[in-house]
Amino acid sequence: MKLDLVLMAAVLCAALMHASWNAIVKTERDRLIGFGLVMVTGTVICAPLLPFLGPMSAKAIPWLMLSGAVHVCYYFFLLSAYAHGDLSHVYPIARGLGPTLVAILSGALIGEHLSLHEYGGVLLVSLGIMALALAKGFGNWGGRGTLFAVVTGFTIAGYTFADGLGGRASGNPIAYIAWLNVVEGPWVLAFAMWKRRPGVVLTYARIEGRRSAIGGVIATLGYGIAIYALSVGALAHVAALRETSVLFATVIGTRLLGEPFGRWRLLAAVMIVSGLVLMNLTL
Repeated sequence: MKLDLVLMAAVLCAALMHASWNAIVKTERDRLIGFGLVMVTGTVICAPLLPFLGPMSAKAIPWLMLSGAVHVCYYFFLLSAYAHGDLSHVYPIARGLGPTLVAILSGALIGEHLSLHEYGGVLLVSLGIMALALAKGFGNWGGRGTLFAVVTGFTIAGYTFADGLGGRASGNPIAYIAWLNVVEGPWVLAFAMWKRRPGVVLTYARIEGRRSAIGGVIATLGYGIAIYALSVGALAHVAALRETSVLFATVIGTRLLGEPFGRWRLLAAVMIVSGLVLMNLTL
């Protein structure tokens, strides 16, 4: 189930979108509220579309519920990672680990086996992840930013499997995408209202809401493309191609957010991207 060139280009655009909205969340004045606004934007966009998208198979509902639960965990681990680490450090670890786990487990779980060169790509990604984790020395290996990024990577693998299989089971991937946004979108904002109080959230939304809404539109469109690709292509290939976003995130973090780059991070980013590309090659 290889992707055609048009869909590959779309997934690469989705990768850029993903890195972009993560940069928006990372630079929010209040990340919790900002992230909540980003996510609820997807709900606001998709809920009115549901009556026009047609039904999806009931077989997709368990996957939809599982994905929603895993996504909520992913959001909070990602926020914790950004609270303790740079975008150019945290993002590549989390996004690089996710497709690596998908590649390793997809054969045993869903019968999508990898070739030798694809496993070589897995090795490159893994080495790049370790290099990033050690970018600031061995004392940084156990830092909270790294640990939360690793846990985030496991949740990424979890929702990749859930959404890939859910999109396939749905018989209507577009409807599945819309329902997922409705199911998982409001929870971070609801938590923010409980944690910060509704008045604070509403004031922040009035002042910063446009920026967060832009991030939400980008996030909704980008992951919609990814789910559609997962529903028609091999999970490991789509996950690998999508996570070339690590290169975009590294550039954004260092060029736009003023985070330190250095040769070590450059080498690590190149290793991760090279591994992801190798995993997606047809030889």
